[in-house]
Amino acid sequence: MRFFVCVFSMLAGHVLAGCAADPGADAVPASPVPASEQDRTLYALGQLIGQPVANAALTEEELRMVAAGLDDMALGRESAVDMERYAPLARTFMQARIQAEAEAELVEARAFLEREAGVDGAVRTDSGIVIREIAPGEGASPGAADTVRVHYHGTLRTGDVFDSSVDRGEPATFPLNGVIACWTEGLQTMRVGGTSRLVCPPELAYGASGPPGIPGNAALVFEVELLEIVGN
Repeated sequence: MRFFVCVFSMLAGHVLAGCAADPGADAVPASPVPASEQDRTLYALGQLIGQPVANAALTEEELRMVAAGLDDMALGRESAVDMERYAPLARTFMQARIQAEAEAELVEARAFLEREAGVDGAVRTDSGIVIREIAPGEGASPGAADTVRVHYHGTLRTGDVFDSSVDRGEPATFPLNGVIACWTEGLQTMRVGGTSRLVCPPELAYGASGPPGIPGNAALVFEVELLEIVGN
């Protein structure tokens, strides 16, 4: 796993200045609101910096200390700790924290899948996907090697949106053999013109190492409208 300090070292430090509060303060000050185009770009940079640590569930107090280290590195100040000693400890800390979060998420994911499987109209496949048809289609069903055009809305079990062609206002086109296994299998149960809700178990989504914005071992929910089979 690439350690987040490598990312921090390459990027400007002041984007997290709003987090670098006095460690003794009672509350973390609100983040500055990006008002200009440059502010918005810098805010996006901060989001990129935060991606490698997103799945570690760091507390606000822990993030203040991370921000202090980032500021010192980016501004060329002397490190407050011996990096030869503490960089390996930081890697171990992050790996352990991310693993613990993923293990806890797996328990929640399994319980969520059980609840979803009990909803009227839901069908659970042998692989563990929970599929509920929202609107039937009347066209053909795609094969595993077909390319499809779809509209979709992806959420975590909490309802938080992590990806949505609906929100972007433009359908997505992709080959079914180039996506997560849940989609490859789930969309083959659909017909063109139909909409289904797919609840994906972690092992058929992103597994224990979720990408930025998706916890490790997360169960994912997709509402998918199959618009067209483009070809193969």
